[in-house]
Amino acid sequence: MDVTGILEEHKSRFKTIQVDRLIPPDLDLGMLAAFDINMVDEDKLRASQGTRDAYLQELSREGTQLLINELFGLPTAVDEDSVYASLPRATTVLPREKPVPKEKPLTRWEKFAKIKKIQNRKKSRMVFDEEAGEWRPRYGFKGVNNDDQRPWLLEVPGNADQYADQFQVKREEKKARIEKNTRRQQRNIEERVASEKGLKPQEMRKRQLQQAIVMSKGSTASLGKFDDKLKGEPKIKGLKRKFDPLVTTTDKEKTKNMDILNRVAKGDTSATVLNVRKAQRAVNKEKRKQK
Repeated sequence: MDVTGILEEHKSRFKTIQVDRLIPPDLDLGMLAAFDINMVDEDKLRASQGTRDAYLQELSREGTQLLINELFGLPTAVDEDSVYASLPRATTVLPREKPVPKEKPLTRWEKFAKIKKIQNRKKSRMVFDEEAGEWRPRYGFKGVNNDDQRPWLLEVPGNADQYADQFQVKREEKKARIEKNTRRQQRNIEERVASEKGLKPQEMRKRQLQQAIVMSKGSTASLGKFDDKLKGEPKIKGLKRKFDPLVTTTDKEKTKNMDILNRVAKGDTSATVLNVRKAQRAVNKEKRKQK
């Protein structure tokens, strides 16, 4: 039985893996991209839509075939059900979507640690409590630092009230330390924001204070017009109405009147020419008087 015809028909269904290019395309296997700089056939691009689509599809297939041929030459790793190729590092440099972030300014502690050459040493989160016989967090919920009754016995200082609760004193001191650290943290955040804007912290605080003063002026009925002025208070800038001079030249007055007349003739009903609502109210009021 001759099966040559069947084999040829089956073979004709598949494209060849050999692709010839006058200029070898640049392949970036790390990005799975192929860059072909060969000239295209302008006649086929200007032909009918079917011919153009088939030509572009053939170019895409040949570029993909070249990329796949190179992928089969990479080192591979065999898994249970698949074979994986190890891609090299990408060589194409893509532009950033967003600008390069600016370097954050150092905080007070970071500046101090840099001068003193202090290095942060990471401590373990859990600490073994010998009395309880278990591991407990160093800080936070159920932390060893939250035991207000530890130690269970406190010595009363010589200059302190002997009847004062020393445990309560320690709790108040701890609360004061937390508030102090919170204020320092807020101060560091303000200094960082000021440095990012190119301002000094004192100058930024001054601006914020001035803005608060201006906003507080709006709480009175006169919007701060008759309030007492503070020393160094900034002058509130508002909108000023601009009026035309009462006495002007004949040419300017003629030009202005002709401009208004032309707008009215064209049907321009903008507020600068004619207040339609006000005119309508005046007409309705006159009609009611006549009745």
